[in-house]
Amino acid sequence: MDARTRTRTSGGASRRQSVETPAGEARISWWDAPDAGCVLALGHGAGGGIEARDLAALAAALPANGVSVALVEQPWRVAGRKLAPAPRTLDTAWRALMPVLAESGLPLVVGGRSAGARVACRTALETGARGVVALAFPLHPPGRPERSRADELPLGQLPLLVVQGGRDPFGRPAEFPAGVRPVEVPEADHSFAVPKRAVPGQEAALTVLTDAVADWLATVR
Repeated sequence: MDARTRTRTSGGASRRQSVETPAGEARISWWDAPDAGCVLALGHGAGGGIEARDLAALAAALPANGVSVALVEQPWRVAGRKLAPAPRTLDTAWRALMPVLAESGLPLVVGGRSAGARVACRTALETGARGVVALAFPLHPPGRPERSRADELPLGQLPLLVVQGGRDPFGRPAEFPAGVRPVEVPEADHSFAVPKRAVPGQEAALTVLTDAVADWLATVR
């Protein structure tokens, strides 16, 4: 890839990097760990960006566990468009970012939430990743379990962690095929939001998610 990059600091991130891909300019926001043992690259969903609560929680929590987090914004999002392009375009941009994400030489784990999880799963074997983290994987459209996307999961090919809300209409934990045992976030929906009445509450729900990812990453570095 002949990628042109620009780096600057930004907000809570350690640095922000713009990368030219065949699909347009993508952006990587880095949360660097002081003594990183691996890099976790995460893509966003089709309905939002890297500000999603699960991605933000992981970026805040994991550097203290020796994991540098790279939150990737797809070119369509950087350009301000409201609709995501076709899956092949998403996959093309994601593949093009891999050399930049792997520049540190540290073990690379890929993943994302929702549509971003699908992209990471579809391309994982090509990226040289150590494993895949799928957050809120959209196993099927709501109310259409017959339209399963289970064939996108890299079952038996790479270490895989699925973290799923207990009330996710795109696929509840019990709906996943044999060989996948998702970590369930009780009462959480597709965005990992929990009802106000839920006990434990929102912060505790996100702690379930961040702890599960941190513990799993320690086994695949």
